[in-house]
Amino acid sequence: MTEALVERFEADRAHLRSVAQRILGSPDEAEDAVQETWVRLSRSDTSEVTNLTGWLTTVVSRVCLDMLRARGTRREDPAELPETPAGDDADPEQEVVLADSIGPALLLVLDTLSPTERLAFVLHDMFAVPFPEIAGIIGSTPAAARQLASRARRRVQGGTATEEGDAARRREVVEAFLAASRRGDFAALLALLDPAVELRADEAGVRMGSAAVTRGADGVAQTFSGRAKGARSALIDGEPGLVWMVDARPRVVFRFTIAGDTITAIDLVADPSTLAALDLA
Repeated sequence: MTEALVERFEADRAHLRSVAQRILGSPDEAEDAVQETWVRLSRSDTSEVTNLTGWLTTVVSRVCLDMLRARGTRREDPAELPETPAGDDADPEQEVVLADSIGPALLLVLDTLSPTERLAFVLHDMFAVPFPEIAGIIGSTPAAARQLASRARRRVQGGTATEEGDAARRREVVEAFLAASRRGDFAALLALLDPAVELRADEAGVRMGSAAVTRGADGVAQTFSGRAKGARSALIDGEPGLVWMVDARPRVVFRFTIAGDTITAIDLVADPSTLAALDLA
């Protein structure tokens, strides 16, 4: 370990601690994650790494994801959440932003998210990490990472008090969409779609003949009208969606982003490795 690399890590330490604390919500756990990142750096050959800050951010995020998964169903009492310590090297402005972004109310909501939802939301919405990079951290596609962040964002914005009712409403919207699609009811499809809705297909879906992106309610409605007879309703990672099965195996999954009673995006997922990682019911 060269002195220059040690100095570079110390220069990134505050950033890494900020990332870890926003993901984990605990200063002590965040420091543990940063220390583990240091250990992994000391054991790695980074001579070919051109963006060390990005590399370290990826490592600390993966460490945090493992720590979140290890928590299981444990929940922290917001009244007992520790306050952010202000060390000698703390940036006061950064500490104010951090305190605002991970206050007890937000931590309570974040604690209801799955580890991957929490990670995707924090990295994208708080640190502007692109979805392709997030996908590499959690082992998914960019479309799936976008869906995770979107689902987490809805909970953060709306809290959890009405989550059960919201989930029931989303199921109703997807069921209505499937029924309208099966019977070729173009008007009913349009009524369910946001005017700016997007249908996005992953690379495997494009190879199967789907357009990479179809924008607008008319285009999406035309794509689905009368063409979903082989699809069935499913819960995809706990969220309502559609799945097309062949020989009892999922070949295509449709993940929905829904705002109120309107569909704002549909992600077509056909990549076999991604499908295998989904929790389908």
